[in-house]
Amino acid sequence: MESSRMPTRRQAPTVARRRLAAEMLELRQTAGRTRDAVSADTGISQGALHRIEIAKTTPQAGTLNHLMDYYGVTDADKRAAMHELRKRSRQLKWLELFEGGTLPDSYRSFASFEADAARISGYESLFIFGLLQTHGYAETVIRAMTPEISDEEVATRLEIRMRRQEVLTSPTSPHLWVIMDEAAIRRRVGDPETYREQLLHLVALSQRPKITLQVIPFTAGAHQGMPGSFHVLEFHAEDPPMVYMENAGGGLVVETTSEVAWYRNSFQRLAAQASSPQNTVQMIEMAANAI
Repeated sequence: MESSRMPTRRQAPTVARRRLAAEMLELRQTAGRTRDAVSADTGISQGALHRIEIAKTTPQAGTLNHLMDYYGVTDADKRAAMHELRKRSRQLKWLELFEGGTLPDSYRSFASFEADAARISGYESLFIFGLLQTHGYAETVIRAMTPEISDEEVATRLEIRMRRQEVLTSPTSPHLWVIMDEAAIRRRVGDPETYREQLLHLVALSQRPKITLQVIPFTAGAHQGMPGSFHVLEFHAEDPPMVYMENAGGGLVVETTSEVAWYRNSFQRLAAQASSPQNTVQMIEMAANAI
């Protein structure tokens, strides 16, 4: 869930900005120039160059042109593609409405990357997966996890949770494969009506062609997902996948190839231990009928 930790505020990165950063780094390295040399020759500070190359900021159009001139980029199509990446590098428009709150930067980054994903593979051990939560369930969990925040902040976090779910109904919605431990569907969150509504919502969502839902039953015993939850985000074309993990202290984005591969393999092992999608729906329906 969203943490109440108060980080330094900055614009959340996007897939386009991450790709632009990689392109800028490659241009400098291909030119055989250090940041010191580029800074001395162009007047652009080393700090600014560093932030551009690690996707912490998006260069202004003039700065981008200046650097491409310096690196000898003359191909019109290449230059146009770089400017297109720059235009697409801004964070989600609706996220900009929540500047100045207590939402961690890691969570904001995750929401931006999530919106660009072609495939999301998520495992949850204790909660209903965030993109599948109902309004009532989400509000109950937010209040329980962060009792110190104001009603206004609860409303803000709840709205963000609901806005994130818009990705499931967009024309470019990702393929979503969710695995949850049985504890997530057995824990009665909220009053009986809230809990039952959430379970029936899962059943309805499971019928969508781009959503696969599985539950690991208690009878499966110990499994690799018991330490905690994680999300594997995969993107289009050349954009590398990443993993997002969240805990009470904030979130962590993992991008190294070996670590991402480990989590992808873990997800496949969890899928093998989970009930089939058909049996999962039956399990959830039985839980709803027992309320």
